Amino acid sequence: MKKVILLLSIFLLSFYTKVDAKELTYKEKNELAIVIDDFGNNMKGTEDMLNLPVPITVAIMPFLPTSKEDAIRAHEKGHEVIIHLPLEPKKGKKSWLGPGAITTDLSSEEIRRRVVKAIESIPYAVGMNHHMGSKATEDKRVMKIILEECQKHNLYYLDSKTSSNSVIKGIAEELKVPYLENDLFFDHIYTSQYISKQAVKLAERLDTKKEFIAIGHVGVSGPAVVSVLKEYIPVYQKEAKIVPLSEMVDGLELLDTDLP
Repeated sequence: MKKVILLLSIFLLSFYTKVDAKELTYKEKNELAIVIDDFGNNMKGTEDMLNLPVPITVAIMPFLPTSKEDAIRAHEKGHEVIIHLPLEPKKGKKSWLGPGAITTDLSSEEIRRRVVKAIESIPYAVGMNHHMGSKATEDKRVMKIILEECQKHNLYYLDSKTSSNSVIKGIAEELKVPYLENDLFFDHIYTSQYISKQAVKLAERLDTKKEFIAIGHVGVSGPAVVSVLKEYIPVYQKEAKIVPLSEMVDGLELLDTDLP
């Protein structure tokens, strides 16, 4: 009898150890957030991006023809919505930024007014990143105003890292605004060959970093990005859990965003 009890105890210990190990493996699985920029103008790839079978983070430019519609549709499909705020670059025309852009020559009052209007214009938004912005993200005055409004509206901020001299991190830490950084662009160059190369690079790097953020776009490169994502999402899921950005923000308490 004692021998039977001993064998049963060993079996149960072994069983629960295996269960715990499986749970531990699941909990420690790396996380990947896929962010898609430039929604709001019915750009190429919009529909296919929204129909991807995993949660993505949809970055929507304000004040464009389909900005509000894209936000509502993205939310209904279970994706996360953030504001894709147009900020001044070092190169390129200001006209490329679209309406309501933030430029360094604006007064502090006008910057704040534009940021607030942009936030109010995108339903369901829980965060923000920037469109272009290599000049503005190096400007402490400009970024402090933007991040103060993020703080007031309970938004996290994703630095796309369009400038290596970005001041966002320091200001975000000072204001206690949840802050994240981009790790990889799928389509910095628009060719299918380059996008595929970046997709492979991401697959190779997923097991080296607990949390990984990758950004792609709708528009010129949209169809190619969608095609590559459809091919590589099953590959990524072997190494990582694909999540919305907010799941990477420690202690973030999202506002009730059920109402548009």
